[in-house]
Formats: sequence, structure tokens, C-alpha cells
Amino acid sequence: MHLLSSRRLGAAAASAAALALVLAGCSGDADVTYTPPPQVDGALPEDTVAQMQAAVDNAITASGASGAIVGVWVPWSGEWVAATGTQAQGDDTEVTTDMSFRIADTTRLMTCDVLYGMADDGLIELDAAVPDYVSGVADLKDITLLDLCNGTAGIGSSEAMMKSAWLTTPERVWAPLELAAFGLGQEASTPHTAYRDSDAGYLLLGLALERASGKSAAALIDEYVTDPLDLAQTRLPGARPAAASDGAVLRGNTLPAIEGGYDCTAPIDVSVASASFGYTDSGAVSTIEDLGTYIQATAAQALRAEDAEPARFGTPLPVSASSPSWYQATGGAFVVGSMIGQQGWVPGYATSAYSDPATGFTVAVTLNNSASGSSIAAYLAWELAAIASKAPAADGQTAPDFGLPFTAEQYHDVISSIVTCAAPPAG
Repeated sequence: MHLLSSRRLGAAAASAAALALVLAGCSGDADVTYTPPPQVDGALPEDTVAQMQAAVDNAITASGASGAIVGVWVPWSGEWVAATGTQAQGDDTEVTTDMSFRIADTTRLMTCDVLYGMADDGLIELDAAVPDYVSGVADLKDITLLDLCNGTAGIGSSEAMMKSAWLTTPERVWAPLELAAFGLGQEASTPHTAYRDSDAGYLLLGLALERASGKSAAALIDEYVTDPLDLAQTRLPGARPAAASDGAVLRGNTLPAIEGGYDCTAPIDVSVASASFGYTDSGAVSTIEDLGTYIQATAAQALRAEDAEPARFGTPLPVSASSPSWYQATGGAFVVGSMIGQQGWVPGYATSAYSDPATGFTVAVTLNNSASGSSIAAYLAWELAAIASKAPAADGQTAPDFGLPFTAEQYHDVISSIVTCAAPPAG
């Protein structure tokens, strides 16, 4: 199966596959037709794959993970979908590319897809005040639903306070407003004009969308995201503790802390969890093929009509005062050079996915350990992107004018400098 292939439509010719997908009912009464860029039907060059495999191996070591699943799609050159390693240290079960996993903060993009889809359908206003739909947050009367999506609400994040509870009791069921309260309890920053990473904002946005539609967040993501894109392996699970899928699942691990870091010889299986800890911020699950399909489509705003306004990714803001100028955020996404995507961690997994909307160039990765947070997964995606961006065009193809504002060596060195695993105490 190639990126963005569909059970409904598909055509292949010689070394390239030109795939089309019709998205129905996503923008008022109009059908939305999205034709992804043609994808070369073949593997990326061997030397490119060798460099990428070395990058994945390095990230596994640095993160304390035992396995990874990656997908890289270069429309003019080829693709690489691969699984590396095993389910856990001491477990010889090999990781495979069909395994499901938790996609962490990529869920934010889906939540914003629903917001924009409902707004395009005339069911909700982007500038509606949060208290119009969420009770108990009267102090957010000047904050809009679009602020929640863009990360410009000025509210804090719950992650730092809740991390220990999520890892030690992954099966606990949480109420979204209960989780959001830990972020709302922090001092607010000035809204509207600066980006602030806030899981609480996406939790509140999910509640608002449920209230406005009378449907569950899971049903809304099905309606506006997974059904139109034919993502059979992607969903927002309910609160009941469960693994990421009823089928093959990438085991999610965390590590016991010891002096100087973590003990990577004693991984703790947290695969069975309640998705309520992430809800509409980070609760969704997927596979690498589905994730690649999704991130390519949403980066290109394929779930909206071509002339839909406002442009979702048109006015990004710096992620922070110290971040590079090419690293910005808006619309539930990070903008990295010309690529649009997300990265994050949830108990057991660190995941990142990015795509260039102009060319369809796409990278998705997941590591089966959350001890190092999301940084290594993000840096790995960027390193793989830098390597793959230099892949030569296949016979009969022409490489577009595409480049990135960083090098593979830069992020390989950053990943190599991270030491997650500490030596176990002697004796």
C-alpha cells in the first residue's frame, strides 16, 4: 500500500503512482476533491536508506527505546517504510510495520480539523467564546475556539503536573475538564499574540466541539477526518483502558528512574491505557501508513474546500523567543521550514509526523518508549527529512526545488548527545 492510496480510487503507471481521493461532506454542501502528488512506486535509493537506518538506530539508542517504526515518502524518488528492533529489551518479538501505536499530539491536528470542518459547515464560529460551550471557565470569556486551536489562549499546560500519574496509573480514566484544570490553574500569559504550548487548550476545544455538535469527539474525528481519508486503522479510542488496537500493537514502554537517568534494562509495559489521559489533545491511535496518509492530507488542507477561509496555516507564530525563525506554530501544528506537522509523547510512545504541502514530501516516526519525551522523535523526523530531501529523482522524474533550513548532521549530533539510559547501580 502506498501513501494516500485508497480502496476507492487508485491508478499506477510504470514507476509512479498517481492517486486521487474524493472527500465528501467536509465543507458545507460541497464535495472536496483532493489529488495528492504522484508518488514514485519504488524504494528510495540504497545509500539514502542506509543513512536513514543509521539515524533510526542512533535514535533508538539515545531514547532508551527497543524499537521504532518509520515511514518516508519522497514523491519524486521513492518511499521507505520500515520497522526496527523488538517490542522491549529482553523480548525478542520483532516490531513490524503494521503495528498500531498512540500518535500523541498529532491528535491536536485532528481536533482542529474538526473545528475547521464544523466552521466550514456553518455549525460553529471560529471566533466563538470558549465559555459559550464549556462551563466553569468564565475567565476565558475573551478566548475564542480559534485561540485554543492556534495555541494563543495564553493558558498553561497540565503535562508537567500529570506526567507521573499518567505513567504510574495509565489505566486511570480522566475527565477532560479535570485534566485541563491543572493547566488552567497556572498563571495565564497574554493571549492572542504569542504561542504557548497547552494541552489544556485542546482538551477544552474537544469539549466545546462535543457540546456544539451533540456528538462525541471520537465520532467527530471519524466524521471529519478518518472516514473521508479512509483511515481504517486510525481513531480516538474511548476511556476504557485498552491497547492501541485489537490487532498488532507496538508495545509502549516506560523506564524506572535511577540516579543519573533511567534503567533501560527493566522496561515497564504501559501499552494498555485509557486514552482519556490524552482525549482531543493526544489520545488518538494509528499505524505508520495511516499516519503518513493523514499528515500529508492535513498539511495540504485536503479536508477543506480549496477556497476555504481563513487559511489555517497562513499566519504562524514563533514557538518561543529562543526558537529558530523557521520553527513556528499555528492551526494545531508546528511549521518547520516548509513542512507542517506535530510531535509529542504519551505513556509508552514518542511520535512525530511532518509533510510539505507543496510537494507531498512526508516523514512519520514512532519510538516505543516515552522516557525521553518527544524531542528525540521530533529530531529523528527532521534528520530523516534532511537525508531524504537529498534523494535523487527516479528515472523519468524531476526533483522539485525543495530544501530544509537544517542539516541531517545537525540533528544526528543533537540526538547523539542525549543520554537517556544510566548504568544500573553496581551490586
